Amino acid sequence: MATKTMQNLLIEELRDIYHAEKQLIRALPKLAKAASNDQLKQAFQQHLEETRGQVERLEQVFEKLDTRTRGKHCAAMEGLVEEAKEIMEQGLSPEVLDAALVAAAQKVEHYEIASYGSLVAYAQTCGLNEVADLLSQTLSEEKETDQKLNQLAISEINKRAVQASKAA
Repeated sequence: MATKTMQNLLIEELRDIYHAEKQLIRALPKLAKAASNDQLKQAFQQHLEETRGQVERLEQVFEKLDTRTRGKHCAAMEGLVEEAKEIMEQGLSPEVLDAALVAAAQKVEHYEIASYGSLVAYAQTCGLNEVADLLSQTLSEEKETDQKLNQLAISEINKRAVQASKAA
């Protein structure tokens, strides 16, 4: 579809993030399995449930826009997921792997924060306040997840990775 209006742009970007979220639903269980830190495993599992809710919210948005729910290939998320897969295949010690997984997950969160921030702005500009509100809920969740991951990294995971590296 040629992007001719702001609403067309909004729909195209919604389709992109919809596909991104679907990719993330497939990737998060693998991240949780690869993590050795129980809090990190739990964070990934919690974000998986949250992401499923975000997909449902996106489906509500498509319905409000009276447009078909479908994704558009998201190369950015595909690259981020592939990067996380490569990290898991590097043979890192469990503690260092946890630190690397947090960084990979935060890259995903930052992509989602940027995407949802733009979507909220587009929806507001188009006067689609209900859509903007739904997208704002997801934006808040993404920011909270990023903060949780950051706190977990700073308070525990990165320190354990350094200790394990010194002991090796």
